[in-house]
Amino acid sequence: MRYILACFFVLFAVCSSFSQDTFTISGTVKDASDGEALIGVNVYAREQKVGVSTNVYGFYSITLPKGTHTLVISYLGYHRVEKVVELNANTPMNLELKEEGNLLDEVIVKAEREDHNVKSVEMSVNKVEMRTIKKMPALLGEIDVIRSIQFLPGVSSVGEGSSGFNVRGGAIDQNLVLLDEAPVYNSSHLMGFFSIFNPDVVKDVKLIKGGIPSVYGGRVSSILDVRMKEGNSKKMEFSGGIGTIFSRLTLEGPIVKEKGSFVVALRRSYIDLLAKPLLKDDLKGVKFYFYDFTAKANYKINDKNTVYLSGYFGRDLFGADFGFDWGNATTTFRWNHVFSNKLFLNTTLFYSNYDYSLDSDLKKENKEDVFRWNSNILNYSIKPDFTWYLNTRNTITFGGQSILYNFNPGSALVVSGGEGKNIGLNSKKALESAVYIGNEQKITDNVTINYGLRYSFYDYFGARLAYIFDETTPPGERKPLLDTVTYAGNQSISRYGYLEPRLAVNISLNRNTSLKIGYNRLAQYIHLLSNTTASSPLDVWTPSSNNIKPQLSDQLAIGVFRNFRDNMYESSVEVYYKTLQNQIDYIRNADLLLNPYVEGDLMYGKGRAYGAEFFVKKNKGSLNGWISYTLSRTERKVNGLNNNEWFLSRIDKMHNLSVVTIYDISKKWNIGATFTFMTGTPASFPTTKYIWQGVAIPHNYSDERNTYRIPASHRLDLSATKKNKHALFGRGESEWVFSVYNVYNRRNPFSVYVRQNPDDPSKTEAVRYSVFASVLPSITYNFKF
Repeated sequence: MRYILACFFVLFAVCSSFSQDTFTISGTVKDASDGEALIGVNVYAREQKVGVSTNVYGFYSITLPKGTHTLVISYLGYHRVEKVVELNANTPMNLELKEEGNLLDEVIVKAEREDHNVKSVEMSVNKVEMRTIKKMPALLGEIDVIRSIQFLPGVSSVGEGSSGFNVRGGAIDQNLVLLDEAPVYNSSHLMGFFSIFNPDVVKDVKLIKGGIPSVYGGRVSSILDVRMKEGNSKKMEFSGGIGTIFSRLTLEGPIVKEKGSFVVALRRSYIDLLAKPLLKDDLKGVKFYFYDFTAKANYKINDKNTVYLSGYFGRDLFGADFGFDWGNATTTFRWNHVFSNKLFLNTTLFYSNYDYSLDSDLKKENKEDVFRWNSNILNYSIKPDFTWYLNTRNTITFGGQSILYNFNPGSALVVSGGEGKNIGLNSKKALESAVYIGNEQKITDNVTINYGLRYSFYDYFGARLAYIFDETTPPGERKPLLDTVTYAGNQSISRYGYLEPRLAVNISLNRNTSLKIGYNRLAQYIHLLSNTTASSPLDVWTPSSNNIKPQLSDQLAIGVFRNFRDNMYESSVEVYYKTLQNQIDYIRNADLLLNPYVEGDLMYGKGRAYGAEFFVKKNKGSLNGWISYTLSRTERKVNGLNNNEWFLSRIDKMHNLSVVTIYDISKKWNIGATFTFMTGTPASFPTTKYIWQGVAIPHNYSDERNTYRIPASHRLDLSATKKNKHALFGRGESEWVFSVYNVYNRRNPFSVYVRQNPDDPSKTEAVRYSVFASVLPSITYNFKF
């Protein structure tokens, strides 16, 4: 804490030197049609050649000398506003912007000032507007946030149908996925085919891959910050969609006009209902569907106080004779308070729960032999964030966060012959806290830096047993238990703390070109235990402990950003190098489920990831889109594996090419196309085999890991959207969306594995498994009135 306070006073002393006879203009910027706060609007003082951007709540503050100023308020896709202000006192100024009618049908990839990518100090950051995502081809016509960001540079997945995503060589648990600031631990429905984010209530999607500001922490790879709409504060609006496998309904409107609003949205898949008439015998009664409910409300108490309440509740169900279900639940309460025209506070309280359960016998009336299993991870948090608009050259952020974790690795009921027994593992508790400070400072007209420091502190505490394992065990073998230690309630078992410096630099080379440098250190105190290629809902989250150390990462990135033809085209080239410490791996035949001694089956090593990302995007005109290409390498080194040498990570993909094209043919029709090409993931295969009693037994003689690679994946998707003049009952608006997924019927490999030949057990064969092996057409009808 003393480090943060020292930095704060140094910043105050340095920045106060900029003070003079100045006054401040502050307020919010909203959409004139529905009252939604606009994020990233540029407020620029022409004479002073300085500007600021609105924060995630639409708030801005700009301090200028006494006198006459021309303010230019601009936001891509909206009419630009110019206001002449005679400034002789602090002035509140709330603004509303109107969408440009001639741009409503154009794609907006990033709704900010046109040269934001060059002028902003941010690097390794991608924003994709929902109106862009809605025009991209989608699986079975269903818009998906997670699938959309996988077309961005540095982002990949292990294969089609896998849950989560990987960023710059990080595992899926190394991404902090936030929905209105609450963490989401499984962002997928239907085993990874769709994401949990309902596109009808998502306002903003921001992916941060590097140069991560000090306000963020808790994961070592990336931040996916998803913000929900506030709801239409001016009129009631009803919208939805009827698709191939699920439908959506959304209702939004004012609580008190111009003061408060709400939005509620519901989705449910109905593939189980469509298939029900076709299911017979043992398959009759099979359940496989998901649903989710998303809601948000806000109310402006007065000019200085606004409160928000939002929540998400979703679940997947799958089963026949057995039941399997999982889901997320989050609730976020936020209070915005404006202390003055220069000091803004947002305080967040959130609750997040991810749980899953198994029930072995759903159909049996006499449940004499039953197995039921439940597991969950529960979070509570408080997070105050201050923004101090000191002057036009310094914007200081500071605050803190505390998160209380409660892990239930697994509790189970086993009934055999009518006699039941409770088995399972004791819950685990931990407290993660952090304080931070950062400053975005304009050093000169050509140099801007964002520097900060975060200190995170972690406490793993009882009441529970702590296990002591034999650390002298040869690498690769199960560690035997030496002793157990009993800790009382709230007694600390192990503690960790780390300083996490952050830095981002923007050096303007000329009007259209800038050089950016970013560095960040990140600490992560929770871990996902999974020894499969793709994550599954059954994977177990576990905290750092006396045996499991926190993960650490250090990343350095350098990039050149350049725009062409009056910002019609933007481009960037970034190179990065990331190191990771305390990476978890597993001994052979590791037992991860309901194992109280699971820490004895874990191995630890280090990782590195490096690469180059190329990005070209067209922002204006009827033809829009982007091309991204990533050349990268991701490696691990674990003592006891691969002869103690570096080996390719299971998520390594050397080449990753994505092309997104959207063309507005007319005001009624637009078409979209996406193409992807990705190198296959590494794999380990047997090098020899033994024949025992006529049966082939595969064996890896050299004990090398991931020396082979499965075939590459590539796919073309197409879509066409037709806008109608009216929606239901001759009111509102509607559209038909026609999509074709996997146009040329590519059978992309999800995995390749070796098995015995079913016709001749003395032989082995490689089997290629594909999730999608056919063309998938779909039709969706969307409406709003």
